[in-house]
Amino acid sequence: MRSLDRFGGAAPTPMTEEQTTARSDIGVLNEGALHRALKAHYLQGHGEAEVPLGNHVADVIRDGVIYEIQTSSFSGLRSKMQALVEQRPVVLVHPIAGNKTLLQLREGLEGEVTRRRSPKHGRLTDILGQLVYLPELLSHHNFSVEAVLIDEEELREFDPKARRGRGGWRRRGRHLVSIRDTLRITGAADIWRLLSKEPEQPFTTADLAKCLGRSRGLAQQMAYCLRQMEHIEVCGKQGNALLYQRPVDRPEST
Repeated sequence: MRSLDRFGGAAPTPMTEEQTTARSDIGVLNEGALHRALKAHYLQGHGEAEVPLGNHVADVIRDGVIYEIQTSSFSGLRSKMQALVEQRPVVLVHPIAGNKTLLQLREGLEGEVTRRRSPKHGRLTDILGQLVYLPELLSHHNFSVEAVLIDEEELREFDPKARRGRGGWRRRGRHLVSIRDTLRITGAADIWRLLSKEPEQPFTTADLAKCLGRSRGLAQQMAYCLRQMEHIEVCGKQGNALLYQRPVDRPEST
């Protein structure tokens, strides 16, 4: 896994004291318990938190590297990431729940609490579902993504007005229990290494799914990322499925 800590970076754009205080306060007020815990983990006791950089605020800067914690979807991050990578190296951190314990409050904080294990278990390869929002950035020398496999507790409170599908339960917060593993993705080579072996060319996303050991849907997201990064190209069809191959000028997993 390539460490970015050795990279330096350009000096941040100065801001007024009033702007600095306002932006930092907004960032702190909007973060949840899981976000705070991961931020503390990446600070490692000597980093800086809530650092203004131009029109944005970085969660953590440590040893010249920005660590941006994103506990939800990457869907709205493109413009911020594009701005930050032009200033210094950026590691976009995303937690994935390997094991989750659900704490359910029936009648507010003073009511009955039940605990149960969620039947859903995330894997590090789930990060592919987020990479589809910014695959081109993975070709930038200053950008990488770190998936963090965690054990967590999720607090839920009963709310009869909660939307259908949740049985009246509304999520109130996520709490970090432990960090189990991490996966750093700095480019296409790291995406290829998620496979147990590379499929024979040409291949479909069904072939890719077998080598990934995951669903075809996730394999389609992987194919989309590699195609946007110009590491695979469409070369035909097999029935209704697209056929992919490596471009002739990219024979290796680089």
